[in-house]
Amino acid sequence: MQSSIKVVVVDGHTLTRYGLVRLVGADADITIVGECGLAAEAAALVATARPDVVVLDVVLPDADGLQLARELRDRHGELGIVVLTAQAEDDVLFRALETGVSAFVGKTAPNSEVLGAIRHAAVAAASFTATGLCAALARRTQVVPAPFTLDRVGAALSPRELEVLSLLSTGLSVPAMAATMYVSLSTAKTYVSRVYEKLGATNRANAIMTAMRLGLITTELPAMA
Repeated sequence: MQSSIKVVVVDGHTLTRYGLVRLVGADADITIVGECGLAAEAAALVATARPDVVVLDVVLPDADGLQLARELRDRHGELGIVVLTAQAEDDVLFRALETGVSAFVGKTAPNSEVLGAIRHAAVAAASFTATGLCAALARRTQVVPAPFTLDRVGAALSPRELEVLSLLSTGLSVPAMAATMYVSLSTAKTYVSRVYEKLGATNRANAIMTAMRLGLITTELPAMA
């Protein structure tokens, strides 16, 4: 029998946190192993409770929730991180993508979507999923000018760099990409840097948007399970 998914909830709003705990804990396959309302308490709680997944808010009383997510990701590479937030704007979604979280869910999402995000994070912590990601990327490509042409960029990217670009579009973290490509972490970082440079991008979201405009990747990005 598959073991239960252990979850920690971090949310500064007591009622919201209580509701999340009740919702998540009611699922037979998920067990709440801890909860707190401050970022300052989260690191110690995660270290002690050793959850499979952390569900946290973007806005915490004492810190930026995405900064906390980054710190947790750096310390716990296999930890699933679900950002559940009322701030569902595109910019926040792209920040979450760059941070290395596993899933991004709006607080108005159906219960099934929240539970689906937790299950995704438990089995694919290094892969990013968000309902509306494709639409957000499409909106961004409509307002960002295209400084490059397909001929210039497509020909400049090596087969290995095209592979990296494809992996970037799936939401994999760089360490996970290194494992997938059977290369060292430093080599994977070098490939990513080269892709960014050739696309004129400063981050993953920029690279994906430019690649979509050029037809190097499609908009068929991961959807919420």
